[in-house]
Amino acid sequence: MSYFINLIKDRNLILQLAKNDFKVKYLGSYLGIFWAFVHPITMILIYWFVFTVGFRTMPIGDVPFVLWLIAGIIPWFFISEAISSGTSAILDNSYLVKKVIFRVSVLPIIKILSALFIHIIFILIVFIVFLVYDYPITMHYLQVFYFLFASIALVYGISLITSSLIVFSRDVGQIVSVLLQFGFWLTPIFWSFEIVPLNLQLLFKLNPIYYIVEGYRNTFIYQKWFWEDPLLTVYFWIVTIMIIGIGTILFKKLRPHFSDVL
Repeated sequence: MSYFINLIKDRNLILQLAKNDFKVKYLGSYLGIFWAFVHPITMILIYWFVFTVGFRTMPIGDVPFVLWLIAGIIPWFFISEAISSGTSAILDNSYLVKKVIFRVSVLPIIKILSALFIHIIFILIVFIVFLVYDYPITMHYLQVFYFLFASIALVYGISLITSSLIVFSRDVGQIVSVLLQFGFWLTPIFWSFEIVPLNLQLLFKLNPIYYIVEGYRNTFIYQKWFWEDPLLTVYFWIVTIMIIGIGTILFKKLRPHFSDVL
């Protein structure tokens, strides 16, 4: 509880550091923040072209493929970016680690908030695209804040673990990159979960990112509340809390040795 109280007290500092981190990413480039959108939008256009023009993918149910795609891929962009940047949070701010008065545990949060700025803009774009396709705004849209919170909790726990370990082994960064590649293909982002055999569906649902991706689709497309799938919701939060717990314990044990290694 004291940890969250300290977060509230230091919220101005955390937000300022997150803004600075966001600016530094695009400092020196002519197009600046525009580059934050180029890669995600390019990926969406490529997948849309390949699967609708090349493979002539039919609408998923009665939903246009492009809407179904962006509803699932937007949360993935945030999760993958937040985990990647959160993993390097301590290495990128090694000068702060050596300051005794600075709470190093907020560094992953700063990276996550930095990635969150772009994600919020993408969510607004999703709203606009769905309106263009004559999808009405409903009360279900409010639960995007719930899934946003769930995403932040999950990536924070993962970042605590990876950012602690990478200080002692730079190979962790490469491992995280490979695992994210696996995660992208094993999560139903651009392929329908309905093609998975029934005997394997439970295995795919063990992936906590599945819960978030499907949650975004349920929010924007299928008009389904998260509590309508109680078992999956309970499972997600048990896994997420366990990851945060493991990350917190690991971080506390390794924190005293960060300065010696950096």
